[in-house]
This record gives sequence, C-alpha cells and structure tokens, in this order.
Amino acid sequence: MRLSILTLTAIVTLFAAADARAQTYDPRYPVCMHVYTPGGWGGGGDYYDCSFTSLPQCRATASGRSASCDLNPYYTFDEPPPPPRRRVKKVY
Repeated sequence: MRLSILTLTAIVTLFAAADARAQTYDPRYPVCMHVYTPGGWGGGGDYYDCSFTSLPQCRATASGRSASCDLNPYYTFDEPPPPPRRRVKKVY
C-alpha cells in the first residue's frame, strides 16, 4: 500500500512541475512590455513583447492595459569604444 501511494505521489509531482521557459526577451529591441494576463485552468499567464524602440512608444501601447514597460536586459546598447591607451615612455 505504501508503495502505491509513494508512486502515485511521485507521478502527481512530475505532472505538477512547471515547464521550463525559453528566453523571453528579444535582444534586437531596447524596450520590452511586460503584459499581465489572467491565469487559471484556461491558460493565460504573463508574456513579454520586445518590439519597442523607446519607452514613450511602449507606454503609449501599454496605456489602458495591465502592462508595464522595462528596459531590455539583453539589449546591447551602442557604446562608443574606449579611447586608445597611450604608452608612456619610462625614463631611467
């Protein structure tokens, strides 16, 4: 009897475990909108829409929805290269 209860508990635990998610951010755009949708038995859940080039553009789209705009942590901002280092001659 214990073995069947233990087996049943193990099977239920495996089916209840959450699936792994892939990366949700698109690294080509600097701003993402995090959209919150109701969950439940019919699915739902939140998702990210990373198709915005600025925060005002994202905020205008998120207006009136249950959503927030954030900077994309995977976007590589165009940073200027560091200045070249000058070599200093040592005088002895």
